Amino acid sequence: MKNKGKFRNTIMSLMVFIITVNYIDRGALAYAQEPIIKMFNLDPASWGWVLGFFGYGYIVGTLFGGALADKKGPKFVWVLSVTLWSIFAIATAWAGDIGMFLFGSAIVGFALCRIVFGLAEGPVYATMNRTIANWVPIKDRTFYVGIGLIGTPLGALLTAPIAVGLLAISDWKTMFIILGVAGLIWIVIWNKVFTNMPEEHPNVSKEELSIIREGQDELEPVKNQSEPKAAPIKWYDFFKNTSLILNSISFFAFNYVNFLILTWTPKYLQDVFDFKLSSLWYLGMVPWIGAVFTVFLGGKLSTVLSEKSGSFRIARSGVVMVCLLITSVCFFIIPYMNSITAILLLMMFGNAINTLPQSIYWAIVIDAAPSKAGTFSGITHFIITSASIIAPTLTGVLVAAQGYGAMFNAASLIAFIGMISMFFVKPSNTNIKQQELPQKLNTV
Repeated sequence: MKNKGKFRNTIMSLMVFIITVNYIDRGALAYAQEPIIKMFNLDPASWGWVLGFFGYGYIVGTLFGGALADKKGPKFVWVLSVTLWSIFAIATAWAGDIGMFLFGSAIVGFALCRIVFGLAEGPVYATMNRTIANWVPIKDRTFYVGIGLIGTPLGALLTAPIAVGLLAISDWKTMFIILGVAGLIWIVIWNKVFTNMPEEHPNVSKEELSIIREGQDELEPVKNQSEPKAAPIKWYDFFKNTSLILNSISFFAFNYVNFLILTWTPKYLQDVFDFKLSSLWYLGMVPWIGAVFTVFLGGKLSTVLSEKSGSFRIARSGVVMVCLLITSVCFFIIPYMNSITAILLLMMFGNAINTLPQSIYWAIVIDAAPSKAGTFSGITHFIITSASIIAPTLTGVLVAAQGYGAMFNAASLIAFIGMISMFFVKPSNTNIKQQELPQKLNTV
């Protein structure tokens, strides 16, 4: 492969692909709900638990994945993570049967399989941030975070047609086998193409490397023997920064809405409007159409606003607050709508606006501590990933007790709380170098 000056774009493209597969793998279960519920005689609350088991492993994987990416390098984590989640995506086909055979409970079988599956998927976004910190110039970080995150709504968008298509030509067990094999094929390609640092790759020219490394001395800070040695950054320094904590709470609100739509939309459409599986391949796509575009535009919008205003308070916090307020209003209105068209349009618009600042949340973390992008992103992800447990599980309880309107009311309230949290976030206007972080961390 001849170098064209932007080999980093090849790396980013492969990364977007596997993030897309990541979301398809986790969302496919929702479209297999009808045959699984019938096969194992599950009620709505039990199904909510099955959907939520993923989050218990995911939340642990997010915490340790980022630190592992910093210590062992992103390549090691990518290979380990994708291999494991692909294997357990395949194992999902027999999870209920194994549970019945060993424990007399299909739910226990799904719990074990989905928890390990979630554990393996957990490191993805923190490792993405570590990869971007290694491979992307400082000035382009927000833009490339937006590019990387396109895989999230794109994967959610494609889950419906791919899952329904596979279910139409086979069964739900075969669907999981095919999805798992796709991840294993990607591993073979990635292992040959990717290196932890661009300096290690023969296809990265000196010209491209100089562009990537401009202003990135925080990755390998120059030691000055005349200056006192700075204390190393610890993982718990994250919790000394009020802005990073509040950013995580606000980010949780985004993730709650995200997982609510991902896990419960198919069953909601079938139960309330009596749609058949054959209709879900396109109806399930609708809530994600706008998000595919806004996840990219959010990073670009933040860059433009920061250049014009000179304030990360406007470019980061301001954008997130406006988006969460609009999201809250959209989901508050949905229970009062009787038209499926109006409901799907509100879901699409609300989700698109909710997704717009996704790259901004990550950029706030990277800006605060680029040399600890993996570790601090992992902690952030650990906090927000609790939504992957709470959203599907709480929704199952609410639906069983009060009906589907309650799930939209809860999403609206949580988005509003996220907006309030972001009001108190003070993003960093400059990248804080590793040796300066302990002194500046509390003022970010």
